[in-house]
Amino acid sequence: MKSKVYFIPVSQGDKNPSIAKKLRGLLDKSRVLDFLSSGQKVAVKMHFGEEGNTGFVKPEFVKLVCTAIQDKGAKASLSDTNTLYKGKRTNFQDHLKIAAEHGFTKEKIGVDIIIPDDSIETNTIDIPINQRFIKTAKLARFFVDADAIVAISHFKGHLMTGFGGALKNLGMGCASRKGKLAQHSGISPVVYEQKCIGCGECEKACPVKAISIKNKKSVIDGLKCIGCATCIAVCPYSAIDVNWESGGSTMTEKMIEYTSAVMKSKKDRLAFLNFALKITKECDCLAKDDPAICPDLGILASSDPVSIDKASFDLVVKACGRDIFKELHPKRDSTRQLIYAHELGLGNLDYELITLS
Repeated sequence: MKSKVYFIPVSQGDKNPSIAKKLRGLLDKSRVLDFLSSGQKVAVKMHFGEEGNTGFVKPEFVKLVCTAIQDKGAKASLSDTNTLYKGKRTNFQDHLKIAAEHGFTKEKIGVDIIIPDDSIETNTIDIPINQRFIKTAKLARFFVDADAIVAISHFKGHLMTGFGGALKNLGMGCASRKGKLAQHSGISPVVYEQKCIGCGECEKACPVKAISIKNKKSVIDGLKCIGCATCIAVCPYSAIDVNWESGGSTMTEKMIEYTSAVMKSKKDRLAFLNFALKITKECDCLAKDDPAICPDLGILASSDPVSIDKASFDLVVKACGRDIFKELHPKRDSTRQLIYAHELGLGNLDYELITLS
């Protein structure tokens, strides 16, 4: 059977009150939250956006979702995990601060904002999955202990996986820092010397001091590198990339295996909302206001993470008249995450798109 994906279109000129009204209609008509019951603890998985980024899902929309959860008698908590790369979301104290600066506080949203301190061992948990690459996934315990998960994802491009949506929000987003490192391991970037001018931006940004400038060129120490890809993101000359022919493509599979670990104990207790608004080239981890690469399309809802990401991808390709993610990230196969997730039984590639008005 095809999975159902509900879609409410949003026009480029729609203001936030109009979008909020459409979101309420989507939640009512899709009934994706109907599985919730009184007393359940619901982890609302979010991305609060890096400093300077504006692509993240807006607080007023998140509040509507949390209110809809509470109307079911469940208790919602808004949460994310700390990042592997150096930035404002590396530790839970700074992460909470940037979340508050972006409008995510209990006073504004009406629910607790929880960012686990994964330097405390009891805040993480090992989940055996025995997959091809990952045998044991290292997750933030908060998401495993929750009775249900509602993933609110900004659908956009991504420098390592082509695009990021619901699957990435769970797989990478619910992992502890050790789990994120496990997914990035084995993908030490390489420097293309003909493009490198030795500006030093990568050296300054590297969180583990694995990069130095020698003879006016960047040099990466593979023994120190943690594969966080920060250097790729900050290089102004596109002189650093992953050598995908040497195994870098396995990161996508590792991420999906982590998604399977998150979903393992949540059968029929998952809901996904993809916001295909301000669709950018890169993810919200970049500390800059990334411009849109596609017109605003709308909001999608489903209980199937594969179908909702596939539908989001198809809508972007249709609107742009081409695979814009492949054009912007030519060495990435963004559909690999969809195919592998389907192979692991996480959802369907075939879906029925139900457009609401």
